[in-house]
Amino acid sequence: MAENCCEGNGNIMVLACSGGSNVGQLANQAAVELTQEGFGKMFCLAGVGGHVGGFVQSAKDVPEMVAVDGCDIGCAKAILEHAEVPLQGYLVITDLGIEKNKEFDLKRPDIKRVKEAVREAAANGNARTEQSRNPGQGCSCCG
Repeated sequence: MAENCCEGNGNIMVLACSGGSNVGQLANQAAVELTQEGFGKMFCLAGVGGHVGGFVQSAKDVPEMVAVDGCDIGCAKAILEHAEVPLQGYLVITDLGIEKNKEFDLKRPDIKRVKEAVREAAANGNARTEQSRNPGQGCSCCG
């Protein structure tokens, strides 16, 4: 039975940069692994940016979210702002001291560090709770 990410059961929407650099790919890889580990659910940032179907509404409705940008250009943040999706937890990988480059040989310690930082961003984010949402309002984040 699939879990519903809108039921306040600890699932967090993870929106990751997948840019053309090591830090973009670190964001993506961390999101994939966190999803596989059951921490959260990776969601399609490009779908939000393209205003595809219910992607924007799903991002607005989700009770908890972390957006992960590879660098301070902030593409993920800009996409969410453009789509008028409130920013909750937020992380920039270069702020962790990982230098941006075009080498795609991702290092396991860097992936681990990013995953830990995503968890911390989720814990420190302004995640909305089920109680703060409008009662009876549906959520399509898992549909």
